[in-house]
Amino acid sequence: MGVDYYNILRISRNAKEEDLKKSYKRLAMRWHPDKNPVNKKDAEAKFKQISEAYDVLSDPQKRQIYDLCGEEGLKSAELSSPSGFSDGGGVGRGTYRFNLRNGDDIFAEFFESRERGFMEMWMRWSQGNKKAAPVESKLVCSLEELYKGGRRKLRISHTVPDEFGKPQTVEEILKIDIEPGWKKGTKITFPEKGNHEPGVTPADLIFVVDEKPHAIFKRDGNDLVVNQKISLLEALTGITLSLTTLDGRNLTIPVLDVVKPGHEVMIPNEGMPISKEPSKKGHLKIKFEIIFPSTLTAEQKFDLKRTLGGAGK
Repeated sequence: MGVDYYNILRISRNAKEEDLKKSYKRLAMRWHPDKNPVNKKDAEAKFKQISEAYDVLSDPQKRQIYDLCGEEGLKSAELSSPSGFSDGGGVGRGTYRFNLRNGDDIFAEFFESRERGFMEMWMRWSQGNKKAAPVESKLVCSLEELYKGGRRKLRISHTVPDEFGKPQTVEEILKIDIEPGWKKGTKITFPEKGNHEPGVTPADLIFVVDEKPHAIFKRDGNDLVVNQKISLLEALTGITLSLTTLDGRNLTIPVLDVVKPGHEVMIPNEGMPISKEPSKKGHLKIKFEIIFPSTLTAEQKFDLKRTLGGAGK
């Protein structure tokens, strides 16, 4: 039979048109010369062979003659039409010049037809169709992420049509750049990343920022709040606090004044970044809770009276 076109396209002799197209698409993409710059000469030969096989097997008349008489049958067929094939597809004794279409022309024709069909189908789906309701999911972020910023990669799976219009499940990685200062409730929208279904425009995927509770800091708008417990003695005599910030710095905060109930220390520019003004930050607020002793000895009471007797005057 000479050249085995079926073997070149890696399909069986009874392969359907859909199998033929799938195999050609895969092999043509693999062996196109533009994708093989290192071994371009070998790729050109292979690509030409693949395109020739597809040119023959995708044409019902050429395929019939090839199946009956092989490659020589194609070359020696006496055909009355300009393309080399008569209406009856008969085989005669003349000389047939097999004019292989340029491989790039076949490649372009195949993919343009596929893309055109896909776009027509897509237009039918989207024009005048109702859009599916948006799908919301939580994006739980640590306070450190919302302070410093960062990147999240989320793997999603959704249904989309393949080149033949059949639904297939595909996975995709979505990237979210978390900006410093984002607040709870911030929404990040990925348009039409939901399932593709006929008659319905795909839903938007929306991720809504949520804050993970922190062991030390609590957020209040653009401010950060720390609740600090101190003893009565520390409240009266002073204390030096040491705090590690959300970006890993150490803050030393001397508290020299007498701390009264409800007392608050405010440190400017040590709160959360302001997302609309990245160079600015809110305040750090330290709120004190004074721990009073549960009992005092007579001696302790006497000493306190002696020390503090005139303090309130």
